[in-house]
Amino acid sequence: METMILNRGRLIDHLHLVVEDYPGALRFYSAVLQVLDVPIGGSGEDYFWADELFVSTVGSEAAAGVPTGRHHLAFQAASREIVDAFHAAGVAAGGCDNGAPGLRPYHPQYYGAFLLDPAGNNIEAVYHGPAARSAPSVTVEFES
Repeated sequence: METMILNRGRLIDHLHLVVEDYPGALRFYSAVLQVLDVPIGGSGEDYFWADELFVSTVGSEAAAGVPTGRHHLAFQAASREIVDAFHAAGVAAGGCDNGAPGLRPYHPQYYGAFLLDPAGNNIEAVYHGPAARSAPSVTVEFES
């Protein structure tokens, strides 16, 4: 079998989604991120963030009054069972099925599930199969 090496954590610093239904987005992302073991890092009246994902209302200072268009985001999952749980939690929290959990033709071990979030974004969880990771995440420390 040919070895595939993926690099993660060096291209995207953060992604900002601007949504009209902030309570719906917070409910949906809180549910699916909990399953993925990614905590909400912070929140306010018109925004929340988790790792590289930042979500705000149309009225937030960062949004300039315009919602973002449709995006596709794929979250990393640690197992097929977590992909299944992501899909179930997302549907229960207001997401719409956009592809049930299962193997995909992208590579032999690619197991993913797709949901539409309350804003219509195509949100995926993917498990690439057994793999060795150099670290569970990239840690960045700032001097104060």
